[in-house]
Amino acid sequence: MKSVRKHIIAWVAPLFGGAILLFSCSSESAVGNYNPETMLTQQSDTLTMLVSQNGVKSYRFYAPLMERYELAAEPYMEFRRGVDIITYDSLGNVESTLKADYGISYEKRELWEARGNVVAEGEGGRTLYTQQLFWDQKTDRVYSNVDCMVREGEDYFVGEGFESDSDFKDWRFRNQTGRIHVDMSQMEGKEEDAIVVDDEDIDRQSVGAIEGE
Repeated sequence: MKSVRKHIIAWVAPLFGGAILLFSCSSESAVGNYNPETMLTQQSDTLTMLVSQNGVKSYRFYAPLMERYELAAEPYMEFRRGVDIITYDSLGNVESTLKADYGISYEKRELWEARGNVVAEGEGGRTLYTQQLFWDQKTDRVYSNVDCMVREGEDYFVGEGFESDSDFKDWRFRNQTGRIHVDMSQMEGKEEDAIVVDDEDIDRQSVGAIEGE
């Protein structure tokens, strides 16, 4: 996932013929009144990229809308309608996925932020649910400062703050607050009876909020 931002820029820029400004400079007053912090310089609807390395697909990136602000003091790309990312291993198998209602990439800091119903799935089906997630490309680390829930098989872990590598293989909570074990073999026709709460207490309402229910 390290080169996602670079490929997006390389893919989008030619579509606009190198154009930077989307506003009219027909009058001096128009030029004098523009705000570089909020000036849209590039836009793409239904952006889809499939990147391959050595003939093997590496990742797929999809965003219904991409908007870029190159003239801001902190240039950024914004994805107001959400993002959907899939990465693949060397054999072309799905390695990890990430979906969110909103995304933003700060180009100078090489920092991504995903917000709203964030769901990230890694190796072995390990799945993270949260409302905000950051990805630092410089360190290749993923982290969150809000409540998160991680599902591993039949176990659900809840905690405050989350840290992991970008593939979600080595993860931890800064403060784990609960754990739920769900016996899937007994789930048919049952709901609460199939849920066994471990020794640690857990706020059921907070779990629902994390999942966006």
